[in-house]
Amino acid sequence: MTFRLPDQWVWDSWLADDGENYHLFFLRASRALIDPTRRHFRASIGHAVSPDLEEWTLLPDALVAADEPAWDDLATWTGCTVQGPDGTWHLFYTGVSRGENGLQQRIGSAVSDDLITWTRSEMPALEADPRWYEKLGEGTWPDEAWRDPFVFFDEETQLWQMVITARSRTGDPDQRAVVGHAVSADLTHWETHPPLSSPAGFGEMEVIQSREVHDEAVLLFSCLPDKAPGITFNTASTGTWIARGESLVGPWDLTGSSSFFLPGVYAAQLFKKRDGEWVVFGFQNSVDGRFVGEIASPVPLADILAGEALFPVPTTSM
Repeated sequence: MTFRLPDQWVWDSWLADDGENYHLFFLRASRALIDPTRRHFRASIGHAVSPDLEEWTLLPDALVAADEPAWDDLATWTGCTVQGPDGTWHLFYTGVSRGENGLQQRIGSAVSDDLITWTRSEMPALEADPRWYEKLGEGTWPDEAWRDPFVFFDEETQLWQMVITARSRTGDPDQRAVVGHAVSADLTHWETHPPLSSPAGFGEMEVIQSREVHDEAVLLFSCLPDKAPGITFNTASTGTWIARGESLVGPWDLTGSSSFFLPGVYAAQLFKKRDGEWVVFGFQNSVDGRFVGEIASPVPLADILAGEALFPVPTTSM
């Protein structure tokens, strides 16, 4: 699957399946920026399709920054794509604005009938609620974390659930990461709820996913070791963590979460192929200290976990 654009860096990505093609959505920015750290505030959401996760056809961008002034007029960041019961596709994404220098994150959506042409929806931008979540300037974190929405329909509650990269308004400022939460009955009107977890040693928990794998609820998220001061672990890590849970909306055993090794890969995603196989994929972050900016081939989850317990428990330090 290795997906590389010669003139663009690509990083966080996610997949949707229309039954005929796999649709890859990804963040992209021009390599002409030279310094890859500048890519974040130049990001748009790119789009490519493939019948087999191997050969890809590049399509026009799915979404770019809005005309200003708007809450997403600087850059569009990571999200997810789901299909509603009426067949409409919904692309949930993170946006940042010029007016706030990109420091406050919000969540919105776009809709499409064909996964190709997207129109920003009437859904109002979803913001972190100060009753439960840290707001810009309240802690020692440089920005307001409210990003990377992952949306799924929960059969148990019969509601659409959204898990979000967020931070608690209380606790050690270096370890406030929590699983943000919002719910909806119709994919358009959302209500922010209290976090689904408590701080557990992580400074941030990025690209969160809640999945049911082999009849067990798991939470997958990313956090580089230097952003997890309350966690120690015994093996090399590129920042991918997995935790077991009681249901798709938790609670999860975050203090017992396990780090597994994917060489150079960050922002890992779990995806179930049409044949039922679960794979893990993400972008090549750094190799020998150099940012790569391409999406690596998917790795079967079974291969990653072969020969060990499903979720080996690391050493934790709180």
